[in-house]
Amino acid sequence: MKVRLALVILIFFSFAGCVSQTVRQDATSSPDAALQAYTQLGLQYLQAGDTNNAKQSLQRALAINERYAPAHNAMGLVFQYERENALAEEYFKRSTQLDPNNSMHRNNYGAFLFAQQRYPEACVELQKAADDPFYSARAQAFENVGRCYRMTGRLGQAEDAFKRALELNRSRPFAQVELADLLLDNGNLPEAMQWFDRFRQMVDNRNAQHSARSLWVGVRIARAERNPSQAATYGLLLRNLYPDSEEYRLFRESVN
Repeated sequence: MKVRLALVILIFFSFAGCVSQTVRQDATSSPDAALQAYTQLGLQYLQAGDTNNAKQSLQRALAINERYAPAHNAMGLVFQYERENALAEEYFKRSTQLDPNNSMHRNNYGAFLFAQQRYPEACVELQKAADDPFYSARAQAFENVGRCYRMTGRLGQAEDAFKRALELNRSRPFAQVELADLLLDNGNLPEAMQWFDRFRQMVDNRNAQHSARSLWVGVRIARAERNPSQAATYGLLLRNLYPDSEEYRLFRESVN
């Protein structure tokens, strides 16, 4: 195991060294290429958990062009990783100011605000990302919007957002479960069952895993279908997999 880990580390740093050499070559031939290369290298370091080298690479990019929005956004991700929230917000804000139409930057900033439980602000940024018809991660953006609206009690808008996410990509398990949950609360059992069945098929095909939320939804749907054995099975899974969850607390109260 130690040999394998050492090999992985060696491969990574050898790769990083090659990229660094390429960046230096780009810096002498094309400032724009250097900007992109330094920013990409910073993100690669971040993915490896090496925030010091990530910051150094991104600082080099910003030394070439202080107004390069992708480097600001990447720096925001680095400081978010380090839980330096004030600095992270400063860089995220700067990236959206410099490139207000960049939906990925909006989504990243919105996700940061959501993590800080600043839900109304997060919803604004996430909605801007979802509104972009050319955003490649638009289904995920609508899913994020749905989560955000749900946290602010705007349940109708949350339902619409999850439906839009699934119109764009019907194989998003989180949106399937959340939509089934909302529909169940609204008394729309047939449609709730439809979406939960899709999710259950993904679980059976090992393309998704149960969460505490999905198991609690399964319990309630099984009860509505008058299938007590299925409800008990989901309840047992809740107890075994998520004993400290809010959903298991609700399940226990429901059987007392």
